[in-house]
Amino acid sequence: MELLEYYEAQLPKNEIFIPRKYHISKDDRKLNIFGVRGAGKTAIVLDYLLEHNNEQILYIDFENPNLILNSIESDILKRYIIKNNIDILVLDHYSDALLSSFPSVQQLIVITHISIEKNSFSSKELFPLDYEEFLAFENSSIQKRGFNHFIRSGTLPAIARSQKSSHLGMKNFFQSSFNIQEQKLLLILAQHHTKYITINQIYTFAKEKFKISKDWLYKTIKEFTKEKIVIFLENSQKQSGKKMLLFDFAFAKYLTIGEPFIIQFDSMIALTLIKNNIYIETLGIHSYIINNNELIISAPFESEDSLWVKSQNRFNLYKEHQIEKVTIVTVSSRYQYDIEKIGFEALPFDEWSIIYQENS
Repeated sequence: MELLEYYEAQLPKNEIFIPRKYHISKDDRKLNIFGVRGAGKTAIVLDYLLEHNNEQILYIDFENPNLILNSIESDILKRYIIKNNIDILVLDHYSDALLSSFPSVQQLIVITHISIEKNSFSSKELFPLDYEEFLAFENSSIQKRGFNHFIRSGTLPAIARSQKSSHLGMKNFFQSSFNIQEQKLLLILAQHHTKYITINQIYTFAKEKFKISKDWLYKTIKEFTKEKIVIFLENSQKQSGKKMLLFDFAFAKYLTIGEPFIIQFDSMIALTLIKNNIYIETLGIHSYIINNNELIISAPFESEDSLWVKSQNRFNLYKEHQIEKVTIVTVSSRYQYDIEKIGFEALPFDEWSIIYQENS
C-alpha cells in the first residue's frame, strides 16, 4: 500500500506539451495506447489527466526504479482503488503479465510498446510526429526553416521541441531507451537503413562486430518489428531481401557516418506513408507502390528533364505493375507531364506530405 500511496502522490506533469492530432476521449473506458518508444504516448496521457482531479487518478510507471526490488500485486491494487475511490488508473510502460488481472475502474489507460491482445480494450497506435504535427512544434512560421529543422531533428517529440542541436537529445534517447546489446544491434541496422536485406544477413554483419547469439538476434528483430522500431517493406519485384527502415530518419542518420541525403529523404517519404497506415511495396530503390496503383518516387533534387528520361526508360516496368499515376516528391520543385496514359506530378515534400495526410 505504501508504494501505491507514493504513486498517487507523485503524478508527473509535462514540462511542455504541444497538442497532437490524437486526443483521448472520456468514452475510452479501457484504452491501450501503444507504439514505438519515444513517440509521445506518455505526454498525451499526462495532458489528458490535467482535465481531472488528482485525487481520482493513480498513475503507475513500471519503469520507475522503486519497482526493481518491489512488485505490485493485482489484489492489493484492487483493494487500494476501492478504498481510495480511484476513477482513472494509468499503467505506463506496461508489458504482458506484469499484473495477473486488471482492476475495475471508470477508466483504465494502459501504455505499451506493443498492442495488448485483449478484445476488451480499444487500441490506438501512436507514431512519432508527422510533418504537420512537427510544424506545430516550431516557433518560426517560416516554412523553409521548419523543413530544414525537420531534416535535422526528425520525428521524436522530445527532440523536435528543442531549437538547439539535436545530437544531445539523440544521445540521451539512444542510451536511455535501449540496453547495450540493443544499442549495438541498432548501429548495425543503421548502417543498412533503406537497404534490401535479410535477417540472416543482419546476423552475419552483427556477429562480425560483437558477440551475439542467433536466437537473441532473431527474437530481438521480431520484437523490434512488432514495435516498429524496424520496418521491413515487401519487394514488388520479389527479389531477395526486404527494404529495411528504422522508425526515425534523423535517428538513423545520427547512428551513422556520412549517410547521403537521398537516403534520409527516401525514408522520410516511406515513413510518411506508413504513419498514414498505407500499405506499401517497393519498386526499385527509391519508389513505392501504394493503393489505387499509384507510384511514389523520391527525387529530392532531380530536374524535370532527368526524371522524364528515367520515366521513359522505366515505362515498361510501370505498365507491368499497372501503375496509373506517378507522384514525384522533391525538396522544392513542382512540375507535371504525361507519358501515354500515365500522369506524372512532382510536388515539394512539405506540400505533398500535408496534402497526402488530409486525403489519406
